[in-house]
Amino acid sequence: MRIVNPPRRASAPSFSSLEFRRALGMFATGVTIVTGRDVDGRLVGLTANSFNSVSLEPPLVLWSLARRAGSMPAFARGSHYAIHVLAAEQMPLAERFASKHVDRFAGVAYRENACGVPVIDGAAAVFECFNRSQYEEGDHVIFVGEVERCSHRPDAAPLLFHGGRYFTELPL
Repeated sequence: MRIVNPPRRASAPSFSSLEFRRALGMFATGVTIVTGRDVDGRLVGLTANSFNSVSLEPPLVLWSLARRAGSMPAFARGSHYAIHVLAAEQMPLAERFASKHVDRFAGVAYRENACGVPVIDGAAAVFECFNRSQYEEGDHVIFVGEVERCSHRPDAAPLLFHGGRYFTELPL
């Protein structure tokens, strides 16, 4: 059946924000830490599970950040950032970088890449990105990064997030 005059807008949601959040929690994701520097050179970083591949040619990935996040100005203005796919043993890092009012980088082993972005040691995979584009959608900004360098640890077990809890890979 073809709809002659399709609606031009979505209907109002039939659910609460809490119901939506709980439904989203049923999708198991990997866990990442995104790092960069602000305009004054200070380190910034946060835990995010909104990461996905976009394209192989050119190599593009995406992640999103709440507009009200304190690190938004740093990532919106910065030319580069790194996305770290966390290994199972890095759960404490995921929790630290998700916390407020802590020095997220204190005691964390990292190196600086050619652009001065901190690259955390031990991640399952790392994507070093040029901040290619940003799209404002709802209460978040979607960042698309053009991957300039990437690496991975083939033996690493991934850190997973599902239903508000961390998990690791379990063979079927």
